[in-house]
Amino acid sequence: MAQKGFIEPGEKPRRFYSEVTVAPGPGGWSVLLDGRAPRSSRGAALTAPTLAVAELAAAEWAAQAEHLDLAVMHATRLAFTALEAVPQARAGVADQLVSYAGSDLLCYPAEAPEGLCARQAEAWEPVLRRARDELGIALQPSRGILHREQPGEALEAVRRLALSVDDFTLSGLAFGAPLFGSTVLALGLWKGWFGGEEAFDLSRVDEAWQESQWGIDAEAAERTARLRSEARMLEAWFRGLEAPAVSPA
Repeated sequence: MAQKGFIEPGEKPRRFYSEVTVAPGPGGWSVLLDGRAPRSSRGAALTAPTLAVAELAAAEWAAQAEHLDLAVMHATRLAFTALEAVPQARAGVADQLVSYAGSDLLCYPAEAPEGLCARQAEAWEPVLRRARDELGIALQPSRGILHREQPGEALEAVRRLALSVDDFTLSGLAFGAPLFGSTVLALGLWKGWFGGEEAFDLSRVDEAWQESQWGIDAEAAERTARLRSEARMLEAWFRGLEAPAVSPA
């Protein structure tokens, strides 16, 4: 049986607490369940560098019903990732972002039909220009499905940027790149170019086009709603990291 406040991998334990609070803790702010910090399977206490991010994770714990569903507690999982995994693997995480940039969704617009091509150009080209002009990441689009090697300078710019941010920001970027299929969209969300829902919509221009032509499948709609909620959470994560510092004194 799991120790109270300790989360074992694969478990779906019963809710064991009544009150969720946030209080000053080591390195920032701690999430507390009846006065005790929940811990990961490796023993890390749930803390965050800003009050806003701690409150984001705390809201997930408060929303749990009879059993805990860690699969939907994305801010909590991101915080544990930032606390435990990322500090020892920053270079590897940066490489993952470089890999997604090397086959970034925005660089592979369709060849047809004309209507879809127009929508993708309208949605994606301004984002790619902004990545080039503001971040120095000059990715080159290639129509169709054939892979195109991206300029080494652009990929190196992604790596430098990834290694320059803190662990909590890097964790968010590593969450966003696979969510959107695009490192550029993850970076744009972090930079505040657009919100989470807009980033998600930019990542699914093709799907939205297909839905407009053929209708919406119920199972696909459920998946879309789930991923959209993750995009909203990621926006709150990045904005929470930007929140004005509040002293935990």
